[in-house]
Amino acid sequence: MQLIAENLSVARGARLVVAGISFGLKTGEVLQLTGPNGAGKTTLIRAVAGFLPLAGGALRVEGGPDDVPIAEQCHYVGHLNGVKAKQTVAENLTFWADYLRGGRRGDRARVDRALDAFGLTSLAGIAAGYLSAGQKRRVGLARLLVADRPIWLLDEPTVSLDAASTGILARLIETHVSAGGIVMAATHIPLGVSSPQELRLGGAAA
Repeated sequence: MQLIAENLSVARGARLVVAGISFGLKTGEVLQLTGPNGAGKTTLIRAVAGFLPLAGGALRVEGGPDDVPIAEQCHYVGHLNGVKAKQTVAENLTFWADYLRGGRRGDRARVDRALDAFGLTSLAGIAAGYLSAGQKRRVGLARLLVADRPIWLLDEPTVSLDAASTGILARLIETHVSAGGIVMAATHIPLGVSSPQELRLGGAAA
């Protein structure tokens, strides 16, 4: 599988935020989007996820299922965690497991594994509204593990995470790409993964 962007341009309102961006990401690769605030990192990731229309260029996946839209081959975790405060941690992940499977009931064993992977098992029965910012972020990230999607789109995924949780995320990213996945992440700090590619917006590429 390969995620290919050719001369992408994305506008917000009347302003062209991203212009002339091209890249190719193959299975097993991680792309870090870097650059100053306002450079267009979030805009680019949201466009790849299908939340924003392209003002120009083309985006496609080669080697994946032809009849599945790009957005349905992606996990997207943005600035907001997508956590419902009145639901328990386990209920939040169960919702995402069902939703990401098109309304079909998800695999509850996968929910349990996601809870365990992010150190959330002891919090499974707690309403998410009582969690700290870091705990809520871990719940938001745990949905990456409740359904199989080959492309992970992560916008500042380490925000609010402590060093231990950042390490957990890095190891899960490594596991995902080792199994043939693709990861694209906007970040101000290194993700802690081996041999990532870098695309710097708002300046020369590293």
